[in-house]
This record gives sequence, structure tokens and C-alpha cells, in this order.
Amino acid sequence: MPIRTRLTAAVATAVLLGSLTACGQEAKGGSRYKPDTGKGATIGLAMPTKSSERWIADGENMAKQFQKAGYRTDLQYGDDKVENQIAQLENMITKGRSLLVVAAIDGSALTDVLGRAHDAGIPVISYDRLILGTENVDYYASFDNERVGRLEAQYIVEKLKLGKPDDTSGDTYNIELFAGSPDDNNTKYFWSGAMKVLQPYFKSGRLTVRSRQTKMNQATTLRWDGGTAQKRMDDLISKNYGTQKVDAVLSPYDGISLGIISALKSAGYGSKSRPLPVITGQDAELASVKSIIRGEQTQTVFKDTRKLAAQTVAMGDAVLHDRKPKVNDTTGYHNGKKIVPSYLLDPVSIDKKNTHLLVDEGYFTAGQLK
Repeated sequence: MPIRTRLTAAVATAVLLGSLTACGQEAKGGSRYKPDTGKGATIGLAMPTKSSERWIADGENMAKQFQKAGYRTDLQYGDDKVENQIAQLENMITKGRSLLVVAAIDGSALTDVLGRAHDAGIPVISYDRLILGTENVDYYASFDNERVGRLEAQYIVEKLKLGKPDDTSGDTYNIELFAGSPDDNNTKYFWSGAMKVLQPYFKSGRLTVRSRQTKMNQATTLRWDGGTAQKRMDDLISKNYGTQKVDAVLSPYDGISLGIISALKSAGYGSKSRPLPVITGQDAELASVKSIIRGEQTQTVFKDTRKLAAQTVAMGDAVLHDRKPKVNDTTGYHNGKKIVPSYLLDPVSIDKKNTHLLVDEGYFTAGQLK
């Protein structure tokens, strides 16, 4: 396709968004794709599911911002079924989409279809979840996922007032550990970040996992499903906590946290005599923010998906103009075939004391949090 002339005033948004990455580092090497900036080029957006408000917001934010930048969009949700997402991507390739932005359901299941995208000259941006096992992913846009895990774990340490890990004079506490989906590459980063904080307290005896399920593969939650987490928490309580109590639960995601809370309430937690433990989360979903305000879930990690969408639009616009997108990590994200140049945004810890930040940032209205 012919190269389009400079974007009109309607596309100034994308230029402005590109400034968000001004402090980043340019990726090495040029594009292997023929630039396609024809007026009205269509971007394929493949999101994993509509079962989470977070992913609905991601898709809608990107669609709106790409449209403001002068592009058309083809937004599809895979309903957490890998075969659906593959079929949607195949359809996007057949229709000649100019760019694919993919939040993978299973990061290792897209090798063949992305090979076809490569053959068709279509660049690929991996969105929030790193696509694995293929050279045919050009860039990655996400949050600092290891930092998310550190924020969750550090919150538990501070809330329980554990102090330094080598201080063995204080009280000891029971904790249970949950991880994300085993087919999501982010899971290992969250887990790694959290364990770097918690392991010294396990070693000193300040924290005890009574179930002894301390390995990531024992704690994963397929598809990040709250019902699956609820069943596991039920089992952990019934088998390990007769007269003992759970003092903290490391949960990597709000939907999992709500399932954990349901199990704990069924076991008698949530009263003055038996309060709920410290429970972390991620994504600042509305139901969980309200739960935090009610004093149930204790913490979540806010990842402003509007900013992630803006970053992705800026990267996509650069690729389609044969420019090198700004990145700020060129070493940390290896997908098994290559290091994928990445741009990572910073997450923010939220608890009852600072939920107002979500209103201040315009993420929610004050009325939504009542």
C-alpha cells in the first residue's frame, strides 16, 4: 500500500501519546514490514475475554484511541477460548489488517497464526501478556509485572508489621499463596516479585504457609478464575486451619481475591471476633475497590489501562510509519525465541486510604465508589 502523508489534526492525539515515551530507549534495528499508513488503515485488536471488566476497558480504550489517531479498528474478544482467538486472528489476517495488537489467552498457542501474520507482512504488538515461543512478535507493551508482585507482597509485610526479616522476636503469621494462570507469562513475573519479598520471612519463620503449597505450580489459577480460586481456598481452609487462622492471602488479581473472600466468609471469617485476613489483588476493578472500601479486600494494584492503551497506540503508529517505537526494556522479556523490545509502565498500590486516587485520576467517579 502507498505510504500516507502526515496525519491530519485528528491524528495529533497519537503524536501527543508518543511523547509519553520520550524518556524511553529506542529499540534496535528497523522494521521488517512494509509500512502501511493508508488513510483508514484497520488495526486488529484481539482481547482475551469479556468476563473481566479490566479487559473490556482495555479493548475499548485502545479502540477509541486508535480511532482518534485516524485508524479503523476491529475489536474481538476470545471468550477465554484459545481456538476462538486463533480463528479471530486468522480472520484479521485474511482481511488484511495493518497491525495486530494481541492480549493472548494462552501465550504459547499462537505460533502458527502469527507465522501467517508475518508472511502477510503484518506487525504484531503483544499487549500486557507476552506472547511466547515465536519470533513473530515485534514489541511488547505492559506494566512492570514483577513490581506488581513486589507491591502485593510488601503490602502484606507492612500490614502485618513484620519489620525486617531477620527480626525473629515478633509475632508469627499464617499466609496462603495464589498465583495467576499457568498459561500467562505474567504469572511468573508476579510470583517472582512477590517471592523476593516474602522468602526471607519464610526462612526466618515469621510467615508460615500451613498448606506447604509454596511453589508456583501449586498455586496457579487457570484463566485467573475466581470460582477456581474459591474452591482451592475452601480446600486449604478445611485441610489446614482447624483451630488456626489465616492471617494473609497473597492474591495476584481482583477476581481471584473475590473468590478467596467468598471462601473465607463461608468458613466464618468477616466478623469482629474472626476478621478477614490481609488480602491483596490487582487491576483495581470496581467490585474490588468497593470491597476495599467496605473493609473486605485489603489492597489492589492499580494499572491505568488508559495509559497502556495510549502507549500501545503510540507504538503502533510508529511501526506503521516505519519509525522505531520508544521502549524502556530491551533485556527483561525473553519469549523463548527472542528478547522482545518492551515498554513497561509503573503500577500503583491502592488500599482504603488512597482509593481517592482512582477518582482524582478520572478512572472512576465518586458516585461509582459509593
